[in-house]
Amino acid sequence: MQEGFLEKMFSLKGKVVLVTGGGRGIGQVICLQLSRAGADLAIFSRSGASQTKQLVESENGNILDIRVDVTDEDQVKKGIDQIFKKYGHLDVVINNAGVCYHKTAFEASLDEWRQVIDVNLTGEYIVCKEAARQMIKNHISGNIINIASMSGHIVNIPQMQAAYNASKAGVIQMTRSLAIEWIDNNIRVNSISPGYVSTPMSIDPAFVPQELLDAWKPLFPMHRMAKPEELCGAIIWLCSESAGYVTGADILIDGAYTVV
Repeated sequence: MQEGFLEKMFSLKGKVVLVTGGGRGIGQVICLQLSRAGADLAIFSRSGASQTKQLVESENGNILDIRVDVTDEDQVKKGIDQIFKKYGHLDVVINNAGVCYHKTAFEASLDEWRQVIDVNLTGEYIVCKEAARQMIKNHISGNIINIASMSGHIVNIPQMQAAYNASKAGVIQMTRSLAIEWIDNNIRVNSISPGYVSTPMSIDPAFVPQELLDAWKPLFPMHRMAKPEELCGAIIWLCSESAGYVTGADILIDGAYTVV
């Protein structure tokens, strides 16, 4: 193999990447992997991301931890301004922040419906819009990756989660729409749709009822959930120049769950 070939293909050195919801779970793993690929990082989170910051800095990575509620347009604008102040540019956005309630339509309150739509869909839209605005203003060939879900393609069983499913279907269609809207501005917009991913919040009975965990297990074609790291190959590829002709795409990473 030619020396340096893979680094040229997939290195993120010199790129500044914003990850929303990077304080824990999938977002934390994404941050670590992107840093290892050479990216300088910024995180938006509501409660701070001190653990992620410590982990990245322990490996000599660069990271900016900003407290931002992605549903608040003013906070998002100020957060993006902070990124430009520190790094001078913003090249990639990964919209990862999200919430979910496993409740029927009759059990879930209207406030819970609105919270899920606000964070998962409207929040991603606000971050997309304000990041793209600054990318265009500063003549940056930008790249936005929205975290959708296989739940935007199917209706999961046995849990009831209409708000979550609707929000993730919206993310996929929003991604396609923005890809076309900003194609002449050299901004690529794609999404990934993970299946079930093994994180503390998805395997801990304190967050997910044991009966759901037991019901899910027989449904996995690969007989297991994904590791968070198994999402990162696609993300790093989409971030890199190797994916320069990819926009408006949604990549399913679900272990064939939606195939059967």
